[in-house]
Amino acid sequence: MPMSIRRIAATVLAMAVLPLQAATLLINAHVHTLDPDKPEASALAWGDDGRLLAVGSANELQAQYRDAKQVDARGATVIPGLIDAHGHLLSLGTIRSQADLVGARSKAEVLKRLQAWAAKLPKDAWLVGHGWDQNLWPEKHFPSAADLDAAFPDRPVYLERIDGHASWANTAAMKQAKKSLDGDWQPDGGRILRVGQRASGVLVDGAQALVGDAIPPLTPAQTREAYQRAFKEAVAAGLTGVHDAGVSLEDFKVLQQMAKNGEIPLRLYEMADGNHAALDWLCAQGGQWADPNGRLRMHTVKLYMDGALGSRGAALLTDYSDDHGNRGIFVTSPEDYRVAVEKAHGCKVQVATHAIGDRGNRTVLDIYQAVLGKDADTDHRWRVEHAQIVALDDIPRFGKLRLIASMQPTHATSDMPWAEQRLGATRLKGAYAWQRFLHERVPLAFGSDFPVESVNPMLGLYAAITRQDLAGQPPGGWLPDQKVSRIQALVGFTRAAAYASFMDHEVGMLKAGMRADFVMLDADPLTIEPRQIADLKPLSTWVDGKAVYRADEKANTAR
Repeated sequence: MPMSIRRIAATVLAMAVLPLQAATLLINAHVHTLDPDKPEASALAWGDDGRLLAVGSANELQAQYRDAKQVDARGATVIPGLIDAHGHLLSLGTIRSQADLVGARSKAEVLKRLQAWAAKLPKDAWLVGHGWDQNLWPEKHFPSAADLDAAFPDRPVYLERIDGHASWANTAAMKQAKKSLDGDWQPDGGRILRVGQRASGVLVDGAQALVGDAIPPLTPAQTREAYQRAFKEAVAAGLTGVHDAGVSLEDFKVLQQMAKNGEIPLRLYEMADGNHAALDWLCAQGGQWADPNGRLRMHTVKLYMDGALGSRGAALLTDYSDDHGNRGIFVTSPEDYRVAVEKAHGCKVQVATHAIGDRGNRTVLDIYQAVLGKDADTDHRWRVEHAQIVALDDIPRFGKLRLIASMQPTHATSDMPWAEQRLGATRLKGAYAWQRFLHERVPLAFGSDFPVESVNPMLGLYAAITRQDLAGQPPGGWLPDQKVSRIQALVGFTRAAAYASFMDHEVGMLKAGMRADFVMLDADPLTIEPRQIADLKPLSTWVDGKAVYRADEKANTAR
């Protein structure tokens, strides 16, 4: 080889091994990387593309990247960006323009809040609210239309229960239904509660749309504004990603335009809303779609098997302990559900199914097993959303079918005051059974199901670790053998959530080559007292190496 060519080759080789110059260097940090090969660090370096170049000590990274812009963490704890594996962004943004009934301790308090909200509305507008929970009231019984009619004889009132699986309407609202709600008929996948043959005002699961569909829909502009409100709350809570559990094609198009305009400050993993237009569109894309900037993806369909435990719609193998004769509801018939699962499988779409009761979960497992067949051994990453009450014999099936349990720790602590009344002590052995799933090597992707629960992931970390309410009750935790460790809780909101969205090669850890998504916290969740975990505050939230939230500025920037 001529000398000149050798010199050129040597120069090219030297350039290839030189490190890229970092655009930014984070120093003076206490970093929990969640990378098993390098769990601790004090500095991060990333490039203009928002990907990490190096993770290590400040001294070595400062020597390696002398010209980098430096950000001083001032001793803050840094963790990978938190990912909520099951939330509802549009609902979160929408309820901020509705009457807030969360935490109301009586029907009288509900009425007081409604009257205050109604005073702000035009006279002909629907009064829409969210968040009531009869389990918090002294009588613990479902309400009725009559409870609302005296205060609102003419204005339609429609109030969604905290779990989103039941609604409470007054007579004026029920009159807006296309078909009388009285009689002895029931809609598919739902239940109209009645006194005799007269509708009581409470609609469960599939019955909700009979009245809810009469409410004027959001315009695209209102949808965009609702998403913007939700994004702002999410990044302020320390979330860098959300698995958005159910989006219509119409609303997804709004998100696509927002992504194109650079208006999405975190990573959204969207699920098509059942066997409808969004799934048809996704199939036409070959089973997945992603925007070029990595902020918006769709690869999943969200299906429903049963209802919720709080409204006694979760499908159980035997009667509810506090409602004999009731075994819950299949929101989707097993026959229609199998059709949807087979369609998704044929399109190479990931399936995620809402299943809460033991009968609901067993039916999902049976159909997953039948449809997957030999493909159960492939990297399909199908999910069961909630998996709250599972027969003990069925938990190992999650592992054998290589499923992901997408669970919400705060559901356990919200439900624990009354769950035994619904289920009895025996069924509780398979309730919110996080350690039993981990024992079967089932990945646990943690989330909140916001706005059913708070969007704040610190509450989820606290609930997962303690299984206690914020008052520290019960002592030692509820069903304490199912508590998880601090690292297991963090993994649920980071690495496991990333795995559940096929993004584990991009996010979930702080490691060279992965995206610079991280959160700075005001204390260390691995060392502070357990109760303090619930009070942790993000100092800043970073996506692609840019701050999308800073507590000191009280402002967000998208990108």
